[in-house]
Amino acid sequence: MAILLTRETKAIVQGITGRVGSIQTRWMVEYGTNIVAGVTPGRKGEVVYGVPVFDDVKETVELFGANASVIFAPPFAAKDAVFEAIDAGIKLVVVVPEHIPVADTMEMREMAKNRGAYMLGPTTPGVITPGVGKLGIMPGNMFKPGRIGVISRSGTLSYEVSGYLNEAGFGESTVVGIGADPVTGMDMSEILELFEKDEDTEAVVIVGEIGGTREEEASEFIRKMSKPVIAYIAGRLAPPGKRMGHAGAIIQGESGSFRSKIEKLEGAGVKIAFKLYEVPHILKKLL
Repeated sequence: MAILLTRETKAIVQGITGRVGSIQTRWMVEYGTNIVAGVTPGRKGEVVYGVPVFDDVKETVELFGANASVIFAPPFAAKDAVFEAIDAGIKLVVVVPEHIPVADTMEMREMAKNRGAYMLGPTTPGVITPGVGKLGIMPGNMFKPGRIGVISRSGTLSYEVSGYLNEAGFGESTVVGIGADPVTGMDMSEILELFEKDEDTEAVVIVGEIGGTREEEASEFIRKMSKPVIAYIAGRLAPPGKRMGHAGAIIQGESGSFRSKIEKLEGAGVKIAFKLYEVPHILKKLL
């Protein structure tokens, strides 16, 4: 069954005629993703790698029953693109662009939650259900079908941990990039809840990092989970007050520190991996 991206997903690409949007559309289609249409205002009638282009999202919902969108619009236009998608009835929105103003993201997040839609990002590599499809920029060859759910704040670390899972014979049910900005559309706990209900997921791996309180907040939900959770937190040696890579990866005070996250997660029963390659070894002991 997987989560978020399933065989029932009919996706569109907003910003499909741009340089990044067009090439990523090609790779999503080649992977087998059910991309039914693209949207770029004023470009109706064009075709991008076999995908028809329309002027607005509403047309694609009416014609194809589109229910998901991946957005490659420029940062200044991302908010309008998200609003248009949700207004048209889209229930999964994947926001790939970086450098979207935090105030815009807060409005996007509020609208998604008020309308019952799922929003990943901004600054997300997207979501992939191996063997089914991918929405975003994740390289498909890094993932294999399996029964481990992955939630990550980092694109590259999600590829790396999936590589270790694959080598050990586990594979992934769905890999979800929540985004690397200080504010994102979905929280870890919301995705954990989806994995907890998913019959095809046996365990969940969290790839977190310093900064913010997502992992600490997620620990409260993990206490109620029946499935084992393993966590790796990046940035163990980062000095407080210095941003490390992602916009959301900065420690201010004790909250958001490596120690704070580890204490909260361990208190909730999470098994901690201090190196990514330890993850499959821990899983073998738990499953």
